[in-house]
Amino acid sequence: ISGHDGGTGASPLSSIHHSGVPWELGLAETHQTLVLNGLRDRIAVETDGQLRTGRDVVIAALLGADEFGFATLPLVALGCIMMRACHLNTCPVGVATQDPQLRARFAGKPEHVENYFTFVAEEVRELMARLGVRRFDELIGRSDWLAMQPSPLPEKARTLDLSRLLHLAAPPLESAPACRLPQEHELHKTLDRTVLLELCAPALERGEQVRASLPIRNLNRAAGTILGSEITRHYGAAGLPPDTIRLKLLGSAGQSCGAFIPPGLTLVVEGDANDYLGKGLSGGRIVVRPPADAPFRPRDNIIVGNVVGYGATAGELFIGGLAGERFCVRNSGATAVVEGVGDHGCEYMTGGTVVVLGPVGRNFAAGMSGGIAYVYDPQGELPRRCNLEMVELQSCNDANESAMLRTLVERFAAATRSTLAAELLADWAGTCARLVRIMPRDYERMQAAIVRAEVAGLSGAEAEAAAFEENAHAFERAGGN
Repeated sequence: ISGHDGGTGASPLSSIHHSGVPWELGLAETHQTLVLNGLRDRIAVETDGQLRTGRDVVIAALLGADEFGFATLPLVALGCIMMRACHLNTCPVGVATQDPQLRARFAGKPEHVENYFTFVAEEVRELMARLGVRRFDELIGRSDWLAMQPSPLPEKARTLDLSRLLHLAAPPLESAPACRLPQEHELHKTLDRTVLLELCAPALERGEQVRASLPIRNLNRAAGTILGSEITRHYGAAGLPPDTIRLKLLGSAGQSCGAFIPPGLTLVVEGDANDYLGKGLSGGRIVVRPPADAPFRPRDNIIVGNVVGYGATAGELFIGGLAGERFCVRNSGATAVVEGVGDHGCEYMTGGTVVVLGPVGRNFAAGMSGGIAYVYDPQGELPRRCNLEMVELQSCNDANESAMLRTLVERFAAATRSTLAAELLADWAGTCARLVRIMPRDYERMQAAIVRAEVAGLSGAEAEAAAFEENAHAFERAGGN
């Protein structure tokens, strides 16, 4: 339950001053509703929104909170001076910036945050002692220990009726007024725990190749994620060599299939997949294609759900059909090829490459500040569907770029059996003439600055630092103005 007082320093002032309501209202209503429905002991209720002192924590607990979120004050303890410029890369104390010179000014230490929370906890203990409470859990939900001030100021506040806010919901006899029952995720029933870990033991233990084909249902959520975590546990962030483990999943994959999978793991879904496919992809490879005997044209049918590739950092996504909305939102390093996407594709993308071989929905590339997207646009529809606030539409007339894209589409065609890709490859010169490059303006400027720095003899981090310094004044235009 987040209140109206908190929020990022990048928020517009109108939102900071006029959006939302106090967390006390939402917290009290949530707690009372859960208690009256006998669900309170199964739910952990957290609240945040300018919690600053131990008194704030105790009041939140009395209104029903189990957990408490702090953001602004710990940042202040680390040196934040509330410049409200978190989105401009100009933070003078080095908290919210990527500029190396500004980051060097950051003076915060973990001990500063530890000291702050020590004082918060000390005040909580003092208030608990005044209330005669030995355990913090005894505070939760005791709204009858709160009372309205007898003569609040201003005088108009005396007309307020807080009885509903301070109402003590009578819990059913079998329910507790706070979270008591640990949540059972039933991970022992997942496809990974029941089948995949044992199946892929040779790869996990000895790095041997594993090839397997098995059915999957939409009840099998996050297939491959626990397996991916074991790969990382055994081999670190580098994972395994490409395609060490290659699993063909036949059927309809549930939500979050292939989430966070690392290098070395390839999932080929022959069927379709639900939302969040490849969420947080971290170097693995995911292919989705219809069965060979499918009676429909993939280019005309949605084969994966919404929010595919959300927050991906590395790896490949090949989708042999249409994707839903919010495709590759916040992609920061993965490569994705798809035959068409819904609304809000590539929103807030900061890195990586996305190739769309068909139509896109509305608001494409909104907030896109990095990476490059390519859209096949024979009908010229892209200008009215793309959000041009931060990006420019350019033609693909570079020979090296054309060769790179051709290789990528060839690999996509081989992996997905895409007839659309085969048709586009048959007339690649004509296809390139209709491909549109979506290039973020600030990203292009930074890339050019890095190239100039490398020509001047700098390399790696030095070239990037020089580019940041060169473009420091331009980052105030990060919104595309």
